[in-house]
Amino acid sequence: MGFIAFLKTQFIVHLLIGFVFVVSGLIINFIQLCTLVLWPINKQFYRRVNCRLAYSLWSQLVMLLEWWSGTECTLFSDEATVNTFGKEHVIIILNHNFEIDFLCGWTMTERFGVLGSSKVLAKRELLYVPLIGWTWYFLEIVFCKRKWEEDRDTVIEGLKRLADYPEYMWFLLYCEGTRFTETKHRISMEVAESKGLPKLKYHLLPRTKGFTTAVQCLRGTVSAVYDVTLNFRGNKNPSLLGILYGKKYEADMCVRRFPLEDIPQDEKEAANWLHKLYQEKDALQEMYNQEGVFPGKQFKPPRRPWTLLNFLFWATVLLSPLFTFGFGVFASGSPLLILAFLGLVGAASFGVRRLIGVTEIEKGSSYGNQEFKKKE
Repeated sequence: MGFIAFLKTQFIVHLLIGFVFVVSGLIINFIQLCTLVLWPINKQFYRRVNCRLAYSLWSQLVMLLEWWSGTECTLFSDEATVNTFGKEHVIIILNHNFEIDFLCGWTMTERFGVLGSSKVLAKRELLYVPLIGWTWYFLEIVFCKRKWEEDRDTVIEGLKRLADYPEYMWFLLYCEGTRFTETKHRISMEVAESKGLPKLKYHLLPRTKGFTTAVQCLRGTVSAVYDVTLNFRGNKNPSLLGILYGKKYEADMCVRRFPLEDIPQDEKEAANWLHKLYQEKDALQEMYNQEGVFPGKQFKPPRRPWTLLNFLFWATVLLSPLFTFGFGVFASGSPLLILAFLGLVGAASFGVRRLIGVTEIEKGSSYGNQEFKKKE
C-alpha cells in the first residue's frame, strides 16, 4: 500500500476532510443568509450568487469522487445528445438504486457546468438537515412531504417559480419516490399487478404525479427530459463511506434525450409515457447485466480542476488556524482545555458520520414500504 493509499484509510484524515466540509458549509450558509437582502432588489443576481455558493460546497463532494477516490464515470449516449449538455434546461430521470447515485449525477453536472444550478424534488425532511437542506433552501429547491394531497399546491408553486431561472438547470426527479430495496420492490410489484401494469425487475413502479406536474409546470422553460440509467461495473454497490476511504469505482450512465414536445400534455397519457419509459429502463438494466455495457457510443467527459482547487482553498483557510489552535491547546498543558478540545473533535466526528448516514441505504426511509401499500 502506497503512502497516499494509506492516508485515505486514516480516520484523522477523514475527520479533517469532514471538518473542512462542515465548517465551510456553515460559512457558506451564513453568506447565503446574508444574500436574502438581494432578493427584493435583484432576484436574478441573488440566484447567480447562490449558484456559485452552492457550487463551492457541493463541489467538495464531487472532488472526493473524482480526485480522492478516482472513480470513473462513462456516458453511453449519442453525440447529438451530449452536445446539448449544459446548454438547456432539462428534467433528469435517474434510477435510485445506489447510495451515491446523486453524486455520480453531480459529477456530470459539474463537468458540464451546471452543478451550482442543479435542482431536485426533495423530501421535506432534508430541509432540516444542516448544510444539505439549508443550502437547498437558498437554491429554491422544491421540497415535498410525499403526500400528494398536501404537496400539490406547494410543488406547483415551487416549480412555477423556477420558470425564469437565469442559469441552465438540470432538475432531478427520482420517479420511484424512494431508494430500491427488495422489500419495497416486492410491495411495488404487488401494486403493479393490482393496477394491471407490467412488472419491473430492476425498478420500483414510478410515481407519476411529480413527473406529470413537473412537465406541465416547466413547459416553455425545459427543453427536454434526460433519462439516465446508472450501473457500476463488477456489480459493485458503492457507498459514500467507501468513497471517503478512497475506493475506486467505475460508473456507467446510459443517457437518452426526449424533447419535451414529444411527451404528451394530457396527464394520463404522460403517466402512461412514464410507465413505458421505466419498462425500457428495465430492459436497459437487463442488457447491462448480460453484456456489461449499455448501448450507444461511449463518452468520458474530462474532469475539471475547479473542484480540487476549491477544496484546497477551503482546506488552506480552515486547517491552518485549526492546527495552530490545537497545538496551542496541547502546549498549554491544561487538562481541561485538552479534554474540551478532544470533546470537540468527538462531536465533529459524530456530526460527519451523521451526514454520511443520510445517504446509506439501510438508513433510508420506509416511504416505499408504507406508501406503495396505499396504491398511490
